Amino acid sequence: MNDATGASGSDAVLDALVFAHEGLLPAIVQDDESGEVLMLAWMDREAVRRTLTTGRVTFWSRSRQEYWRKGDTSGHRQYVRGVAMDCDGDTLLVRVVQIGAACHTGTRTCFTGRELPAAVGDPEQDA
Repeated sequence: MNDATGASGSDAVLDALVFAHEGLLPAIVQDDESGEVLMLAWMDREAVRRTLTTGRVTFWSRSRQEYWRKGDTSGHRQYVRGVAMDCDGDTLLVRVVQIGAACHTGTRTCFTGRELPAAVGDPEQDA
């Protein structure tokens, strides 16, 4: 990603994003090397700015109503490798190097061991 530390560059990027209800947007966190989806959390404008300019991922905690930089208390840090917005500008994909568990429960991802029963589609059957 280009350097977003300049005020005008950073502001232009932030202005392109759509912060919906309560001024937040979802951020999907993905392991940069494996492509594994690690977690989803929420960011406001300031959390995005911090993430883009520091190289560490910062979120907005809806339950605690405060910023949290992943790993500051757990040691399970996330280092930014790239950030992309979706086509509508209302969701971010944050690619990271994950140190330790991504989930607060101690699992590698927030989705580990939480598979739901679902019908499996077959594209050959819809032809």
